[in-house]
Amino acid sequence: MKINGKIIGAVAVVIVAIVIIAAAGLIGSSDENELQFGYVTWDGEIASTNVLTLVLEEAGYDVSMVAVDAGPLYQSLAKGELDFTTSTWMPVTHASYMDKYGDRLERVGENLEVCKIGLAVPQYVYDAGVKTISDLKVHGDKFSNRIVGIDPGAGVMMATDRAVEDYGLTDYEVRSSSSGSMLAELKRAYANEDWIAVTLWSPHWAFSEWDLVYLEDPKESYGGVEVVETVSRTGFADDNPGAYAIIQAFNWTQDDCQSVMLDINSKNMDERDAAQKWIDAHREKVDSWISAGKAAADAAKETA
Repeated sequence: MKINGKIIGAVAVVIVAIVIIAAAGLIGSSDENELQFGYVTWDGEIASTNVLTLVLEEAGYDVSMVAVDAGPLYQSLAKGELDFTTSTWMPVTHASYMDKYGDRLERVGENLEVCKIGLAVPQYVYDAGVKTISDLKVHGDKFSNRIVGIDPGAGVMMATDRAVEDYGLTDYEVRSSSSGSMLAELKRAYANEDWIAVTLWSPHWAFSEWDLVYLEDPKESYGGVEVVETVSRTGFADDNPGAYAIIQAFNWTQDDCQSVMLDINSKNMDERDAAQKWIDAHREKVDSWISAGKAAADAAKETA
């Protein structure tokens, strides 16, 4: 009986030790299933982040969506506090952040092509003769000498500062606000046929909601065509090959992104519901992403 008691006691000690070590994340850790997904609160990025979050959750991951401004997003990725983002616009919009932090980040791949940023006006303003950014200069009174923008750290706002300088719009104030506030002001102005110029980007549901047009930008203050990239912290591929393979496989079209944005913003659908609707309609594509993740995870286990 004494021997049995010692055995039981030893087993108990081992069990306690295993529990303590596991709790400390040293063996059998579930940390690799916990993902920190950073994003900027642009409507397109809200759409892509919700879609990819649901895909990763379906694949068995616990995903935390972390909304931040552009500057803190890249700083947190570089520090390893966030795992990845699908919000990187290149080669212009987020170039300054990639120049600053890029050596501590990994460019995973493109997830959306043929994107654009610029100044947009209602079609009735364009038809009245305001066709280029330089035309704003002679119609300042009509626009109350204001350009309505979004959060001050956004790349489109930095480009707007360049445009003000390039086109000599010294009498104009570039007013920063949130994306939601900018759109609310655009909605009010459009309803009253008031003149307004806003910072905007494509794809965006606003172009389906209202008849809008970009002002021509011959000096290319806003650059040309852009792409949206997925970027991760350094080491994420090694730490979590399965999740990395999924985010690397993720890509969609402007129509895809626009459909989710419209459901959220025009039809007032819950963000996750709108994302799930898109996933259900594109099951084969989504399954291929999840399969890529499973294959990568299995391969990593075999070589471990």
